[in-house]
Amino acid sequence: MRLIFAALAALALVMPIQGEILEQVLVKVNGDIITKTELENRQIDALRQRMGQQIDPATLQNDAELKKLLLEITPGLLVNAIDELIVVQLGREKGYRLQDEQFQGWLKDMRKQNNLEDEERFRAALQQEGMTIDDLRRQVERNFLLSRVQQDEVGSKLTITEEEGRQYYLAHKDEFVEPASVTLREIMIEVPTATQAGEAGVNVAAMDAAEKEAKAVRARILAGEDFGKVAAEVSDAASKANGGLIGPFNMNDVSDSLKKLLATMKPGDVTEPLRAAKGFQILKLETLKESSAQSFDSVRDLVADKVYEARQQSEMRKFLARIRSQALIEWKNQDLKKLYEQHVASAPAGN
Repeated sequence: MRLIFAALAALALVMPIQGEILEQVLVKVNGDIITKTELENRQIDALRQRMGQQIDPATLQNDAELKKLLLEITPGLLVNAIDELIVVQLGREKGYRLQDEQFQGWLKDMRKQNNLEDEERFRAALQQEGMTIDDLRRQVERNFLLSRVQQDEVGSKLTITEEEGRQYYLAHKDEFVEPASVTLREIMIEVPTATQAGEAGVNVAAMDAAEKEAKAVRARILAGEDFGKVAAEVSDAASKANGGLIGPFNMNDVSDSLKKLLATMKPGDVTEPLRAAKGFQILKLETLKESSAQSFDSVRDLVADKVYEARQQSEMRKFLARIRSQALIEWKNQDLKKLYEQHVASAPAGN
């Protein structure tokens, strides 16, 4: 525990004192450096993603809960930062470069997807992230090199046989189960809201009238009229356009009260009018499908994707361990070095 707190202190997770102009170097990797600011940026990004809120160095200094979380994530961030730097170096050694047309194409798609086609809005978004267009290009090129090297060194060498797929399927059958589902039809008879003294409410007489109408509608269906046609005629729900059809719903997403009701029904059964938030609802059970195992043939592509992903992760760990062992890593802080080495030693083996 002392080691962890010493490392936290060594990170100096506070804003630089006024007038400080020299960047603190934490580690050199094959001559390239990782600085305190780079690590802080990774820490802040990781915390923002995990907590869904804006984080800055001053917050890290003052928030005890964030400091505790920081202790958990920093060793892994150090490993990732060093691994990524080595991979980027390898990509540059291989002569990979992000061409201007590639970046401009990526930039055009990104701006369109994020509704940033307006130049002023785009510049404001960059400013909000504390970035320039050159910073953005460097980030995109870094990701390009990481992806290219991974594909070149790992992805292009992976081949998945059908036998591997079948073996994975047999060992993970619980991953390939089609959940139980239910399909219903509905008719909604809404109760008009009444306003009295500026407040919305429900008139008792209107409530009684809506319930009476719902019972009459149900009687028509029990007498033989088609539920879908009646729904299209009288329902106040948007589903009337589809004959009241709703679903299928995953049974895991169905409320307990509805599950209890469905347990007493069989396909074709129609419920009594049920009190709902907006009035009275009548439900018809169309289909109730039990959960079932999916055949290998029906999920062949999904199985292949899962096997590929598992193999890719395993091979990537082996690849990173190999290039990491060949890199010249010079630590400027021994406490961070110990955290790094402990995390590497505890990481899953590449098999």
